[in-house]
Amino acid sequence: MGELTEKIKGNANEAAGNTKQAVGDMTDNERLEREGERQERKGEAQQLKGEIEGALGNDI
Repeated sequence: MGELTEKIKGNANEAAGNTKQAVGDMTDNERLEREGERQERKGEAQQLKGEIEGALGNDI
Protein backbone atom coordinates (compact mmCIF):
# COMPACT_ATOMS: atom_id res chain seq x y z
CA MET A 1 0.00 0.00 0.00
CA GLY A 2 1.19 3.43 -0.73
CA GLU A 3 1.65 6.53 1.28
CA LEU A 4 -1.63 8.11 0.22
CA THR A 5 -3.64 4.96 0.91
CA GLU A 6 -2.32 4.70 4.46
CA LYS A 7 -3.00 8.37 5.14
CA ILE A 8 -6.58 8.09 3.86
CA LYS A 9 -7.23 4.96 5.91
CA GLY A 10 -5.68 6.67 8.91
CA ASN A 11 -7.90 9.73 8.56
CA ALA A 12 -10.98 7.52 8.22
CA ASN A 13 -10.10 5.52 11.34
CA GLU A 14 -9.38 8.67 13.33
CA ALA A 15 -12.71 10.20 12.32
CA ALA A 16 -14.63 7.02 13.12
CA GLY A 17 -12.81 6.71 16.44
CA ASN A 18 -13.60 10.29 17.39
CA THR A 19 -17.26 9.74 16.51
CA LYS A 20 -17.42 6.59 18.62
CA GLN A 21 -15.84 8.42 21.53
CA ALA A 22 -18.34 11.27 21.30
CA VAL A 23 -21.34 8.94 21.06
CA GLY A 24 -19.98 6.81 23.90
CA ASP A 25 -19.54 9.91 26.04
CA MET A 26 -23.04 11.19 25.30
CA THR A 27 -24.62 7.80 26.06
CA ASP A 28 -22.34 6.91 29.00
CA ASN A 29 -21.13 3.86 27.06
CA GLU A 30 -17.57 3.30 28.29
CA ARG A 31 -17.02 0.33 25.98
CA LEU A 32 -17.77 2.45 22.93
CA GLU A 33 -15.52 5.22 24.19
CA ARG A 34 -12.61 2.79 24.64
CA GLU A 35 -13.25 1.27 21.22
CA GLY A 36 -13.17 4.77 19.74
CA GLU A 37 -9.88 5.54 21.48
CA ARG A 38 -8.32 2.36 20.07
CA GLN A 39 -9.58 3.13 16.59
CA GLU A 40 -8.27 6.69 16.78
CA ARG A 41 -4.82 5.42 17.80
CA LYS A 42 -4.91 2.92 14.93
CA GLY A 43 -5.63 5.79 12.55
CA GLU A 44 -2.77 7.83 13.95
CA ALA A 45 -0.43 4.87 13.44
CA GLN A 46 -1.63 4.42 9.86
CA GLN A 47 -0.98 8.06 9.11
CA LEU A 48 2.50 7.80 10.58
CA LYS A 49 3.15 4.71 8.46
CA GLY A 50 2.07 6.66 5.38
CA GLU A 51 4.41 9.52 6.27
CA ILE A 52 7.31 7.11 6.74
CA GLU A 53 6.54 5.39 3.44
CA GLY A 54 6.50 8.77 1.75
CA ALA A 55 9.82 9.76 3.27
CA LEU A 56 11.39 6.47 2.19
CA GLY A 57 9.89 6.57 -1.28
CA ASN A 58 7.50 3.64 -0.70
CA ASP A 59 10.50 1.27 -0.44
CA ILE A 60 9.30 -0.48 2.71
